[in-house]
Formats: sequence, C-alpha cells, structure tokens
Amino acid sequence: MLMLTVGIAVIALDAPSYPWIRSLPQEYRAFFGAITDIGKSHWILWTSGLFLIFAMGLDWRALSFRVRMGLTIFWTYLAFIFFTVASSGIAALALKWTLGRPRPKLFEQVGPMGFDFLAFHIHYTSFPSGHSTTVAALAAALCLIFPAWLWLIAVVAFWLAFSRIMVGAHYPSDVIAGTLLGLSVTLATGRYLALRRIGFKLTPGAGIRPIVSGATARRCAVAMASAGYAAVWTSRPASATNADPISNATDPADAGSETPKS
Repeated sequence: MLMLTVGIAVIALDAPSYPWIRSLPQEYRAFFGAITDIGKSHWILWTSGLFLIFAMGLDWRALSFRVRMGLTIFWTYLAFIFFTVASSGIAALALKWTLGRPRPKLFEQVGPMGFDFLAFHIHYTSFPSGHSTTVAALAAALCLIFPAWLWLIAVVAFWLAFSRIMVGAHYPSDVIAGTLLGLSVTLATGRYLALRRIGFKLTPGAGIRPIVSGATARRCAVAMASAGYAAVWTSRPASATNADPISNATDPADAGSETPKS
C-alpha cells in the first residue's frame, strides 16, 4: 500500500504541495520547523550506542540476577533500535545520493521530476527523506517493544514525518518512501529476531510481540533503579555531621603528639 501511495503522491501530490505550503501562514512553518529535527538520527545513535558500550564494560558477575536480567532486556532492545535506525539511515543515504532528486527549493527551476542521477549535490538529495526514514524506523521499533502504545507512537511519528513537507525540505512522495524504508527494515529485523526468540516472539494472531511481559519488565526496572540508587548512595563519602566521633577520633599517639598533661 505504501509503494502504491508513493506512485500516487509523485503524480498527484508533489507538484501542488510546494505552492500550497508557500501560501500558508509563517506560524505553521515555524511550529513544524521547531519539531522537525527530532527526526535526526544522531541523537538516537549516540545515546543508544554509548549505553551499549557502557553496559558491556560492567562487571556483570557482581550484579544480582534481576539486575542482570533487566540490563539484558534493555541492552537487547536498545541494540535493536540502534541497528534499525542505522541500517535504514545508511540505505536512505545511498538511495538519495544515487537517485539525485531535486529538493523543493529548486521547484521553480527544475520542478519535482528533475532527477539528476549521481549528481552528488546536496540540493539533489530529496528522495527518500532521511528524517522520515529515521522516524519510521524508531516508531516501528517502539511499537514492537511497547505494543500497548502503538497508536500514540504512530500519531507522533506521523506529524514528525509530515513536518518535512511543511518546512519545504521534501515532497510528499519523499516522506512516504522514507516511511516505507524505515518500516520495512524494522519489521524485517523484528521478524528475524522473533524467529530466534531474541527479544521478541511470533504470537499467532498478534504477530511480533516482546518476549518479556510487562510485569517482568517492571520488576527488572525496579531492581535496576534500586541497584543504581544503592551504588550512588554507598559511593558518597560520609559527611562530618554523620561521622562517628569515637571511631573518627584521632589517637594522639598515632598523630605523633604528646598526651597533654593534667
């Protein structure tokens, strides 16, 4: 359905979209301009990547079973998000630099169909939308991990992807194609993991579902939070007010001073 929509959008929506956006009040574009950069992939890759590296450096043998279980779950799902966002983003970059579709800013010069294959110019990197690819990959991954929040995630993702049209950075077909790419990579990866019961499982009639129940995830989260709080608290130096005056008293003999005479 999305592939069919891409073709329809190229024919029916791309040409009239740019003049329509130009006719809208500036406040509309300002609002969507403020949220559109959420679709950039660097903040997702940096945060998830750093945690993955940090978790691999921990001494897991010193952790309780529940904490190890929680870290394993968290690590698996973050690795899933990192892979889907990174791989779909690389595919989008390869396509956009190869196909050479002009950005809407060149609408009056070459129109929406002025493809220049292998142009290798930033103004000819419109198809597909990289932001939309990232948003779709992240949203699909979150929907698989948190299926109860599917519709809320889908609505937020729709407006983030739509913002690329409103700021004049992409045509509608670019956004639809990026969404298709991000969804395809994430669903294919999720199915691959579910067949091997790594983080997900295939449920008859329900499709791909997280392998961990909500109750187990909550217990693991509580255990991780408690372990983190205990680690921070025990690493804090004792304050002067809480110090034991007897155990912390200085022995004059140890200090090398003489015992004062009465």
